[in-house]
Amino acid sequence: MENRPLIGILVSKRNRRKVILQLCQRYQNLNLKLYAFTPADILWKKKRIIGLSLKKGKWIQSSFPFPHVVYNRCFNKKLMTMQRLENVIGRKKIFNNINFFNKWDLYHQLKQANLHSYVPDTFLYKEVNISELLEKYKLVYIKPIYGFQGKSVYRVELTESQDIHISMHSLAPRYICRKNESIQQQLDELLGSPKYMVQQGIRMRQLDYKYFDIRVLVQKDIAGEWTISTIACRVAYENYFNTSMCEAVYEVTEVLTRLFSQEETNDILQSLHEVSLKAAEEAEAHMGSLGEISVDFGLDEQSRLWIIELNGKPQKNIYNDIEGFKHRKIIYGRPMEYAYYLSQSGLH
Repeated sequence: MENRPLIGILVSKRNRRKVILQLCQRYQNLNLKLYAFTPADILWKKKRIIGLSLKKGKWIQSSFPFPHVVYNRCFNKKLMTMQRLENVIGRKKIFNNINFFNKWDLYHQLKQANLHSYVPDTFLYKEVNISELLEKYKLVYIKPIYGFQGKSVYRVELTESQDIHISMHSLAPRYICRKNESIQQQLDELLGSPKYMVQQGIRMRQLDYKYFDIRVLVQKDIAGEWTISTIACRVAYENYFNTSMCEAVYEVTEVLTRLFSQEETNDILQSLHEVSLKAAEEAEAHMGSLGEISVDFGLDEQSRLWIIELNGKPQKNIYNDIEGFKHRKIIYGRPMEYAYYLSQSGLH
């Protein structure tokens, strides 16, 4: 056996193996041996894994021993495979083992931490009266507890005429509930069975009449410490509130300096750093071993920051849209650094 640490990258499908391996391989310069595999590639009885790796410039599939560390890029909320792997390779040798976050649990966690001032009021859909919340906030968002990429997020607004507008992705209402109709009944029919939560709607600042959010990528480094790798802004299409379907992505300073003075920009950046690091620590305390997450923020009309959500499997292809993006080596290299760190811990 070579004495290089063996790092396994777990992906959901075989056609994803080469894509993620190429990026991790290209941007890491540590003495690591990498291979990518899927849950179906694990031969439990033989204690071997069928994996894809790069050997002398060629992509080769072969049989490997279990790795020292696993970087999970499989979008999952069930732990069975992870627990079985941990039983073989050891506890805390897998990171991002749960990365499909339960948003309700996390909001609860952040509320109890000293981040409550950054978290909008949030309720379980089945436990509240929507009409009362609309009277109080005028605007709410209804989100699936296990949601991603802004799918099935409804924006519900009480207008001055007392009609209620329900919209999805764009601001134009898909449904209008007249003031004498039951909003609860209409929403129950619309939402069906998945579990939803309701969140106080924040009136967001806009850039050229377009909504935007701020995504902070937080990753662990070679010393095992949380660090900020990059901060970007996703700008939605005009008349859309869903920034997951965005028109453009910019470096954060490019957007902030158009809206604020240099001093205000620096203050916002400092808050983004501090709050994101704290949110990552809280998420890890709650979810178990993590090596990277992204924290999405909104800025309201009073320039106050709000945490919109946390993601356990940050999409990195959004940075391809930033012209002259300088942090590609960092965002793909850091998980390899952290994997190296984990492979060394417990050896000394």
